[in-house]
Amino acid sequence: MTRDASPAQQDVPPPTAVPPVPAAEAAAPVPAHEQAAVPFRTAVRAWFAISLQTFGGPAGQIAVMQRELIDGRRWIGQRRFLHAMNYCMLLPGPEAQQLACYVGLLLNGTRGALVAGGLFVLPGLVALLGLSAIYIAFGTTTAVLALFAGLAPAVLAIVAQAVVRVGQRSLNSPALVAVAVAAFLALALFGVPFPVVVTAAGLAGWTLGRWRPAALPQKSKGEADDAGPPPVISDDALHSEPPTVRRTLKVLAVGVLAWGLPVLAVILLTGPHSVFTQQSGLFSVAAVTTFGGAYAVLSFIAQQAVSVYGWLSPREMVRGLALAETTPGPLIMVVVWVATLAAFRQPGGLDPWVAAVLASLLVTWVTFVPSILFVLLGAPWMERLRGNRSLSAALTGISAAVVGVIANLAVFFATGTLFNETVSLDAGPLHLQLPDLGTLRPVAVVIALLAAVLIFRVKWSVLRILGVCAVLGLVAGLAGLPVT
Repeated sequence: MTRDASPAQQDVPPPTAVPPVPAAEAAAPVPAHEQAAVPFRTAVRAWFAISLQTFGGPAGQIAVMQRELIDGRRWIGQRRFLHAMNYCMLLPGPEAQQLACYVGLLLNGTRGALVAGGLFVLPGLVALLGLSAIYIAFGTTTAVLALFAGLAPAVLAIVAQAVVRVGQRSLNSPALVAVAVAAFLALALFGVPFPVVVTAAGLAGWTLGRWRPAALPQKSKGEADDAGPPPVISDDALHSEPPTVRRTLKVLAVGVLAWGLPVLAVILLTGPHSVFTQQSGLFSVAAVTTFGGAYAVLSFIAQQAVSVYGWLSPREMVRGLALAETTPGPLIMVVVWVATLAAFRQPGGLDPWVAAVLASLLVTWVTFVPSILFVLLGAPWMERLRGNRSLSAALTGISAAVVGVIANLAVFFATGTLFNETVSLDAGPLHLQLPDLGTLRPVAVVIALLAAVLIFRVKWSVLRILGVCAVLGLVAGLAGLPVT
């Protein structure tokens, strides 16, 4: 399974002067059943501080945790951190948020996982809900439209960078290149459903691993040893709980009820065809079936929200992703943008603003409850899962397919951003959306090319690039250039 980045694969910011746990706090009595390695209040403050810094997608978010938890506070060792991260990369859902849950579990048990996972999402929820409201209220003004017109082309360069990064790490054999190409063609040309593509890629990886293991080369470098000074909390002091069937069933039952009861209430109160029911179903499916990180799941969500349900236009979907890139939290928080706009436009019998807020809270719940549940269920079994060769081979196939998935996302966004109109082409099994070349948007092309130079050659940060592109869009709009 391949995700956006790991601390070992990117430039990690220098250690900050964050003091370790004070001796008095570390020695404070803690209930035996919690086995807390860090005082709970201290951990809550740390996770809140981390949540406000989680910009830049999974790569940036993992780097923040590396800096704060390992290089700064030294609460956990590098090897244990990478061990946890590798497990989270096997899961569907946002890997950075799941890694926060996992480390929270190690430090403070179940309540630590819930706090770490919840705080990781909260700032992004508040920020995107507010930005969505601004767009709904003022989105037709020239200034707002121009800002979005500058942000959207920058996203193309960001997604292109994701294709390159994931491809460099995943496609290390001709067989895996073939899997990636097949995934792209299945999505881009034939409209094959995303879960089918992922399942087929997993089966291909399993088959190759069983009959042609040389086609799935092992990683050249294993887990890195701990670097730098040892952590102030030894591995033996971290929270641990032996895996048992009884515990697994208990966690599963509580998690399913926590997820299912709000969904059931929505169906009973609003009907099976309401926008709330549709959203709870769509984002629940996305949460449990979409592997490959945020960019992979966005391909599925964009296809459904734009082409199937018609909640947003392709350009609005790109604007939402641009906003998710500029706010803290996982990129999948773009679901708040989708839900808010869709519910405001189809509120049923509710006030549109009330419907928008309720929808944003609902989709956040159904998207992230499964992510936390996967961590709580699988952490005690992590070693057993990681040692399974058949599972590893299947996930390698999925990792290769993710490259094709992200490439399809890039094509989808480029078509909706660089051109005003598209033309549908249906011929037998082929289902294509081709750009109308006569509706090319020159300003968007120029901004996209500039963003590509800044991200690939100058190597600016994502947030900095988005800021520059937003200003360029605003200037172009105020100058009277056609930006929409």
